Amino acid sequence: MLAGSDLRAKREAAGLSLSRMAQRTHFARSYLSMIETGKRPVADDVVAAYEQVLGVPLALNPGDPLRVAHEWLVNDSPVAVHTRSGRKVSESLASELEQRVIELRHLDDVVSCRDLLPAITKELGEAEQLVSTASFKEPVGRRLFVAVGELSQLAGWVASDAGEYARAQRFYMSGVGAAREARDRVLGSQLLSSLSYQIANIGDPAEAALLARTAVMGAESATPAVRALLLERVAWASARARETDATWRALDAVDDSFEQRGDGEPEWVYWLNRNEIDVMAGRCMIELGRPNDAEPLLANAIANYPPEHAREVALYLTWLAESHARAGDLDAARQAIQRARSYAETVSSARTDLRLEAVQRLV
Repeated sequence: MLAGSDLRAKREAAGLSLSRMAQRTHFARSYLSMIETGKRPVADDVVAAYEQVLGVPLALNPGDPLRVAHEWLVNDSPVAVHTRSGRKVSESLASELEQRVIELRHLDDVVSCRDLLPAITKELGEAEQLVSTASFKEPVGRRLFVAVGELSQLAGWVASDAGEYARAQRFYMSGVGAAREARDRVLGSQLLSSLSYQIANIGDPAEAALLARTAVMGAESATPAVRALLLERVAWASARARETDATWRALDAVDDSFEQRGDGEPEWVYWLNRNEIDVMAGRCMIELGRPNDAEPLLANAIANYPPEHAREVALYLTWLAESHARAGDLDAARQAIQRARSYAETVSSARTDLRLEAVQRLV
């Protein structure tokens, strides 16, 4: 089994700094530092990310994410073990729960929503039961409520991807309550912003834009990357509401904020990178009638995206297809749709299915 020191040795042998590895793998530098120094266990998705960057195999038997998700349904979690023991909650349990949240979040990159949602809701239910019945000191309690809020956000996101929109909204709103208990306004803003994204896609875009802007206003202490993420949701909702000036202002603000990012970003924003920002800009351009401007942004982002993230690749290919279709290049649109379908076949996603149906009608 690989140790964190093994990863550090391989990275240093390749001449890569920890900051550079964090940029290339999209994990937080602080998280990778804890793994390399043995303060966190070596997760399979981290090993896979190092393998991709370094171009060499590091693990003989990398874990199957789907198997891991299923195992979590039948194995006892740290919270369940604690609940039976009746002991007072310690910092070690809070740390274990925080790590479980990180592992689940990264499983979402490669496991379908239908397979992952039961594991997340199981963990969330046990964590909610814990904070409502156990005794703990105030600092530990804050960490537990933050973990519940993050689990709620993840549950909402995955439920929305599965097309269970009402359930997703309940997850988001219960998470806001946990964030309030933890006095974490930034996490609360992330939850409301995530809900605004769902509303922009399936509800009233003007309402979504208002909610997204409110989330930004409520996150005064947000780090640059988090602020960029929240502003992306403002841009998307504004584009869906056909608020052209507001969309461009938000996209400009996304770029400005993202360029200021550094150490100290929360782990849950690990996935936001230049490719993701370009995809969102391209999507907004399509919504506002500029498909020719969107095409190069989308094509370049897709070319640089990890192929094992099949759901995202399929989704982004549907936007590339739409940019071609709206620019009048139907042959290129059909080719992109076919590529999207080949990726979509490997992972279940209601969002992807709806996008494929919508784009197919354009050609």
